[in-house]
Amino acid sequence: MTDLSQMTPWFSRDEYIGRVQKVQATLRERGYDALIAYLPESVTYLTGFFTRGYTSFQFAIIPVDAEPIVVCRDVEKYYLDSTCVYSDHYLWSDGRNPMDTGVRAIRDTLGASSSCVIELEAWPLTASRFAALEQGLPGTSFVDGSAIVSDMCLIKSPAEIAYQRQAGIIAETAMNAAIETAVAGASERDVAAAICSAIILAGGERPGPGVLSSGDRALYLHGAYTDRVLAPYDLVQVEVTPSVRYYNARFMRPIKASQATQEDHDLVSQLIAIQDRALNEVGPDVPADLPDSVYREGIVNTGLVERYTNKTFYGLGCHMDPNDGECLEAAPGCTWRFKAGMTFHTYLLVCGFGISETITITDSGYERLTQFPRQLFVT
Repeated sequence: MTDLSQMTPWFSRDEYIGRVQKVQATLRERGYDALIAYLPESVTYLTGFFTRGYTSFQFAIIPVDAEPIVVCRDVEKYYLDSTCVYSDHYLWSDGRNPMDTGVRAIRDTLGASSSCVIELEAWPLTASRFAALEQGLPGTSFVDGSAIVSDMCLIKSPAEIAYQRQAGIIAETAMNAAIETAVAGASERDVAAAICSAIILAGGERPGPGVLSSGDRALYLHGAYTDRVLAPYDLVQVEVTPSVRYYNARFMRPIKASQATQEDHDLVSQLIAIQDRALNEVGPDVPADLPDSVYREGIVNTGLVERYTNKTFYGLGCHMDPNDGECLEAAPGCTWRFKAGMTFHTYLLVCGFGISETITITDSGYERLTQFPRQLFVT
């Protein structure tokens, strides 16, 4: 079993060096002096540095011709030394303005006048923090470079996919726990606790269920668990979303408490067949709108909905709250194509019955990273 200790780099030093070199090649091609990476996932992806305290002020400077420099809170020094594959850093202390340290780090590294790309879409880079950078570095120009790292992350290395494959196995353990617990008389909170416990004990992170709702709320996406007690015939919509080293895999299965009708079973069989037809179209260089249209036509042809507006694929990788997915989504009008190494959550949800998988694109098609039986489960 993979060592899940977070007190070491998650990948080899060579893998981090290769990632940084790709960023530097992009900077050189575009004529910039550095990337200022603010998104926690970008900092970890490029330097290895990870702490659960990533919500504190931190970022990484990636110069075009030198090793990265990390700026972070001083109480994170243990995790910085344990996980970061690069040694240069600037630390700030509580009670002092962290922006002063950030401005000084950029000025010391790049000089008083430089041209930088910066991740303007990163949620930790607030408007006031960006204004402080511009005020403190009047000779530095900043342009948006939010897509540089996020685009690189779309193609996973074998080591990244291995973490997602392991997360998929943990997800199956969590779904088993959900099915065993979601009986009439149990509460949604009971089911959520069973899922969380299973994920933690199996070696996963981010243990909370993604979607968990029952009764009328099961008809709608993004329901969260409550104290509601399950009754016979209740539909339970469940999504399990564990991660390993914050690399995510997830899937959904429909559950009926105590009893289900033949119509329920027939609908789930229809949805599985629709998904199979869509996935049969998936492979490298395939336009994303092709399997997306198969999903939509199949769902509308059930006669249960007049139109289907939900996305059918979205990218999965390394996600730290509040982020929960990558930028690629399959919906009408999308123009991107599948490529080997991409990983997706693909799903359909009709009348509260959800069927989904995590898949990775291979050189010849795709691989399911979630192998749980596809059916309606009756507890």
